[in-house]
Amino acid sequence: EIHERLVGSEMCIRDRCKIRMEVNMSFPVSAALLDAMVLAVVANEETYGYKITQELCDAVSVSESTLYPVLRRLQKGGMLDTYDKAYQGRNRRYYKITDQGKNALTDYRNDWQIYRNNIEKILINGGIING
Repeated sequence: EIHERLVGSEMCIRDRCKIRMEVNMSFPVSAALLDAMVLAVVANEETYGYKITQELCDAVSVSESTLYPVLRRLQKGGMLDTYDKAYQGRNRRYYKITDQGKNALTDYRNDWQIYRNNIEKILINGGIING
């Protein structure tokens, strides 16, 4: 299998995410959840697209081709700012969270807690949401 042959930096993001998803995940990731996850990663540190993809791959399957439209949407929405920084002879685009992005992330985190608690009441605890 591919994950037995490739390790560390030899393994591309697509393959790392594919392996994790085959083993761990059967639920789709919504656009809102992806937005929230990107904002959370960028809130931790100003970073560039490839690294954001690597961070997200620890939890969900996402490709760079999926991520860049999300980054552009968040930037257009005023939640992310960008700047370029030279790296090994070329410019690398970095993303940083704005105050508006921090507010949105707080809202996403609050919504996530409510959503998660309601799902767990049924899925994990076998209970009823309003009971």
